[in-house]
Amino acid sequence: MKFSDITGHEEIKSTLRDLVDSGKIPHALLFSGISGIGKFRTARALAQYIHCKNRKNGDSCGVCPSCLQHQKHNNPDLHFIYPIIKKEGALISKDLIEEWREMLDEYSYMPPERWNELIKAGNSQPAIFVDESEDLIIRASLSSFQEEFKIFIIWLPEKMRTEAANKLLKAIEEPFEDTIFILVSNNDTKILPTIFSRTQRFHFKPLSEDTLCSMLIENGVSREIASDAARISEGSLQKADEIACYPDELLEFSDLFKETMRAAYALKAKKLKELSESAASFGREKLIRFLNYCSRMIRENYIYNYQLPTLVLMTREEENFSSRFAPFIHDGNVEQLSEEIARAIRDVERNGNSKIVMFDFFLLLSRLVRKPKALALPGLEEYTLNS
Repeated sequence: MKFSDITGHEEIKSTLRDLVDSGKIPHALLFSGISGIGKFRTARALAQYIHCKNRKNGDSCGVCPSCLQHQKHNNPDLHFIYPIIKKEGALISKDLIEEWREMLDEYSYMPPERWNELIKAGNSQPAIFVDESEDLIIRASLSSFQEEFKIFIIWLPEKMRTEAANKLLKAIEEPFEDTIFILVSNNDTKILPTIFSRTQRFHFKPLSEDTLCSMLIENGVSREIASDAARISEGSLQKADEIACYPDELLEFSDLFKETMRAAYALKAKKLKELSESAASFGREKLIRFLNYCSRMIRENYIYNYQLPTLVLMTREEENFSSRFAPFIHDGNVEQLSEEIARAIRDVERNGNSKIVMFDFFLLLSRLVRKPKALALPGLEEYTLNS
């Protein structure tokens, strides 16, 4: 991975180059930001740049022995730490190295749900366990094989168990001179504060809509689909690419959301039960994606009422439905709706019975979408969800 392979983030890439070229590389760096914007790819590019024997024009050469090893994921002085589930003898990251290499090759923007699928996590939550930190400390204490620096890229450090994080803290507080840690986080608020405070932090901003749209078109996506995908992806290239490549799931979620809201408003409990069972059949990861879709639609419909089109992130089809549905999302229910979706997500993540969770959630929708407005929006009586 080279810096030239990274879309956007020019200022961060420039700063990282300068740190390496000046010989002032921090022993611990933290890359944070939303999933799918290129943080992990940048970490890989930085590691390759540090190890490259023939840097040119602010980038790694891509052809020296070290660069070739990076591209094949077998440089002996580059170590990856990532969440796993303990099963069938898998205790630490390297026990799942084949699945990890597939992840790097096929999903380089690192969507966590894809990793869960690759390791067959099922209803288990991947984590970084204390065995991992103990193994990391042993590897960090050894001399490097061929490079000046040993580099540890830790993906999703927020997934560290407390005892694992405390052991890592010791390695960061008393680092070996030839060791660099690069932490790549989707939610740095969940990182142990003492680790957070000992890193040099780089926050990656979401990519612009124009940048995402251009990238998708360059990759052969039609302008119409690219425009919709870029608009609703919230600055994530991985999400935009996924939406553009698999638009059927977006349509499936959109149809289910609309049917559910209509049935909830009409108080059709039998229909809601059928729809909840359909949603539960998605499986855990897809169901969480659907609930996140619902969360986005609630947020966007609330914003839609303020008639600020530049702030509304919806496809044309979604916006067509929202022209009738938005008045039902208002100050009197928006917070409760968001809270109930978040609760449903937590219940699913904690292995709750999906059919029960979704039916309970859909029944609550019946009460909430019919709840009176706290602040009047004129003309509500003129709207019906079935129109």
